[in-house]
Amino acid sequence: MEEALKELLDALRDDSTRVDDVWLSKLFRRHNRATHDANRRVAKRRLLPFYLSIKANDPERWRSWNVDPELEAKLLRTLRMKPRRTASGVATVTVITKPWPCSSDCLYCPNDIRMPKSYLHDEPACQRAERNYFDPYLQVRSRITALQDMGHVTDKIELIVLGGTWSDYSEAYQIWFVHELFRALNEFEGPARAGDGPEARELRYRRSGLTYRTDELVKRTESLQQEVTAGARTYNDAIRTVLRSQGWRDAELWQTATLDELETQHTLNENAEHRVVGLTIETRPDLIDEQSARMMRRLGCTKIQMGIQSLDEEILRANHRNVSVSQIARAFSTLRLFGYKIQAHMMCNLLGSMPAADRKDYLRLVGDERFLPDEVKLYPCCLVESSRLGREYAAGRWQPYSEKELVSLLADDVLATPSYTRISRMIRDISSTDIVAGNKKTNLRQMVEQSLASRRDEVREIRMREVATSDVTSNDLRLDCVPYATAVSDERFLQWVTDEDRIAGFLRLSLPHEGTVAMIREVHVYGRVAGIGSSEQGGAQHVGLGRQLIERACDLAREAGFEAIRVISSVGTRRYYASLGFVSDDLYQRRVL
Repeated sequence: MEEALKELLDALRDDSTRVDDVWLSKLFRRHNRATHDANRRVAKRRLLPFYLSIKANDPERWRSWNVDPELEAKLLRTLRMKPRRTASGVATVTVITKPWPCSSDCLYCPNDIRMPKSYLHDEPACQRAERNYFDPYLQVRSRITALQDMGHVTDKIELIVLGGTWSDYSEAYQIWFVHELFRALNEFEGPARAGDGPEARELRYRRSGLTYRTDELVKRTESLQQEVTAGARTYNDAIRTVLRSQGWRDAELWQTATLDELETQHTLNENAEHRVVGLTIETRPDLIDEQSARMMRRLGCTKIQMGIQSLDEEILRANHRNVSVSQIARAFSTLRLFGYKIQAHMMCNLLGSMPAADRKDYLRLVGDERFLPDEVKLYPCCLVESSRLGREYAAGRWQPYSEKELVSLLADDVLATPSYTRISRMIRDISSTDIVAGNKKTNLRQMVEQSLASRRDEVREIRMREVATSDVTSNDLRLDCVPYATAVSDERFLQWVTDEDRIAGFLRLSLPHEGTVAMIREVHVYGRVAGIGSSEQGGAQHVGLGRQLIERACDLAREAGFEAIRVISSVGTRRYYASLGFVSDDLYQRRVL
């Protein structure tokens, strides 16, 4: 391994050598043949962890390789796996809450009693959660380690909390869960809290009788799962039975933290090696009011994912989605006034709908001033065995759209999406073996993009315009402003774009219809993640784009007659905004104009 690494370093020092995937493949094959190793021990996925391990644990050996910062940056870029993971400017860490009863019972939701409602144990993030007893501290450590092993910078972290409806969990569990997310990041490079490090915590779960072994989990839940799938028992009833086990009851006794303890972890994170630049929570619109919005802000939340699914009252009722359109509209207004970024989940092909109706529904979402989300997840409805939709399918009352219908519909949705909205996803990470009927293509988004390319229509949505891993300089960019109005505010979407309309960064400015304080809801600069305080070449970050966006937003707010401006800053960005003249103001940071 070391000989291969040293040969790679020599090649990277030599500007005349082109080190690409072909060159690396030849290097790996040559060294594996030399050692007669059929297991391909010398491989891209192993070389970087080996380098990082030597650097951390054997500094004298590492120094003998004469690796300066510039050479190390080249090495990391060469060996980085899945570069898209941090192409949006941050490293994303998704965690899953524990299984819990759900206050809704939607027809299409999977009912896997090993998971929170609507999730399946085969989904990647769910597998990681189950292996870590759904413990937030252990999940974060596991994910950060994996990202670093793949060569990603993890200085700036976006935490995404998925699982059951967040607002259904007790406030005590919510506080503890978020406290542990921050503690895991704060302690990652240093000593863990005495008696509560990763090894001690895993031992505590095992001693209480909980397990992550698949065979044991299947044995414990198989009969209950069969009853739920057959409709003889509800998901909530089964979950309550599971949670009455000794292991879950024991865990609940020590899974505690106070708001004061959480705020201590927030303060520590302001200077941590791994800073939280975004915290996303998933909930339902009918559970959002001013009280819940304020509580989520105290936790450090900056973005809310809401399951909208449809804006058609009849479709919502047919699918047992007990949410009204007026509740959805109220949730949008409340969240926007609190400064949150809003991500809406929409589902096409629900029971009772048709492609034409789905098109109309999506146009309403992105065109009606009561809604207008910042981000969208488009999830085509599919049938999994444990959902109650199976009875409708068996009776012929529900059928999945054909591939042609689905691709055409999603392509039309992309074209209808305005320039200030990002379509984050188009499928769930559900294994094709779990899908009884519906889309099984994991490359559905690629198929949609190919369809759009053949149509040659202009795409305005953000994700398809991101500079991502492309090189860009500030000289390539101009600053555009896209104004639009919502039910409670005038919005200004400021974006750095190239001549080809590729987007390198943006800011969301909200000018409320009432009051004298404007709100910056998001600042985001794209490109490969640059370490905090660094200036990695070839990316869009750390060249002053964010600061210029903020100054322009302040100018616009001042010109509109506002006396001050707030920013819904993440814990890990507080120091940055303080350097720009913002001071602490309850749940936000504020600057007088």
